[in-house]
Amino acid sequence: RPARGASLRLCSSRTPQEGINKPVIDRIIRVDHAGEYGANRIYAGQMAVLGRSSVGPIIQQMWNQEKDHLKKFNELMVAYRVRPTVLLPFWNVAGFVLGAGSALLGKKGAMACTVAVEESISEHYNNQIRTLIEEDPEKYKELLQVIKQFRDEEQEHHDIGLEHDAEATPAYSVLKTAIQLGCKAAIFLSERI
Repeated sequence: RPARGASLRLCSSRTPQEGINKPVIDRIIRVDHAGEYGANRIYAGQMAVLGRSSVGPIIQQMWNQEKDHLKKFNELMVAYRVRPTVLLPFWNVAGFVLGAGSALLGKKGAMACTVAVEESISEHYNNQIRTLIEEDPEKYKELLQVIKQFRDEEQEHHDIGLEHDAEATPAYSVLKTAIQLGCKAAIFLSERI
């Protein structure tokens, strides 16, 4: 029973906030949320162009996983009290344009975009995994599990893109490099703004 005048706490006193490196966790969750949001918009753009084509079901399958990723990061943002990047409206448009634009190059163009983006995201997730392990693998166990699972699924998307002739896209290396530079810029900005 609480002392007279004290309030009764109905929730656990243990929150994800206790003992964490708040700036690091804020940066990780903010950028991962932005990345999954952007990935959703890319697949939405690809589906708008190629949804009824032979690769439509493949794109839809990858998009469904991205929707699950975004849902989880929405939950983590609330649990850890992290504000989203102010750039979400920009990523909304840029992601859709990238997805639709790459799909307008055809099935191979969409897959080239997928390979470029997912390779960047897998590398980014690997960097975050290293950071969290250096911080304290036990303390960040749940977050590490989430990031590792999503990294593995992003790698699957990358491999699906390669299996569907991404590298046969005209000017593949130029397209891939340009998209990956954009991804690096998006990561840099979303971590900070």
